[in-house]
Amino acid sequence: GDKVPRKGGPGITQSDLLVINKIDLAPHVGADLAVMERDARRMRGAGPTVFAQVTAGIAVAEIAARITDARHRALTGAP
Repeated sequence: GDKVPRKGGPGITQSDLLVINKIDLAPHVGADLAVMERDARRMRGAGPTVFAQVTAGIAVAEIAARITDARHRALTGAP
């Protein structure tokens, strides 16, 4: 639900990329994506967060690009 980001566990606060998937289910379970975004920003600061619906292809390219970029930076030492 929308309370998960505000709990602030290590998966939320320390991950290189937070992916919130299945956004299409939010209205069916009473989760508010705006609240999730606000809380993720509060807990993660500038850490990237992507809202996705992977089964529909929503944000898959962004997730892949972020992973590819992080791998490139890790291998080359680029900032």
